[in-house]
Amino acid sequence: MFKTLALVAAIIAIPATVFAQAQQPSGGAVVGAIIGDAATPRFRTYVVEQDVPFYAYREQVALGAVLPEVSVVYREVPAEYGAQGYRDRVVNERPALVEPRTRRIVQIIN
Repeated sequence: MFKTLALVAAIIAIPATVFAQAQQPSGGAVVGAIIGDAATPRFRTYVVEQDVPFYAYREQVALGAVLPEVSVVYREVPAEYGAQGYRDRVVNERPALVEPRTRRIVQIIN
């Protein structure tokens, strides 16, 4: 009886586990770096050299934070940094990559 019960529990649990692993995050930050470790110092230098005033954000600058729709100017990331489709913005003196459709911070460049 115990073996049958364990088998039934395993059969029920496997599809749920597979389904959970197949789900894409619905909002949070992107897992892993968009601009890799090798390009990060160059990208940080690029952002600093642009000398664009930073956006003063009242909340904590963190992955997944959503920036306002108005009063923030986003810039396209040059292709050489491999972050096509993303925008950059200096937020509270910290360079960050932003997903333009949702305005979520997806990477903070340290």
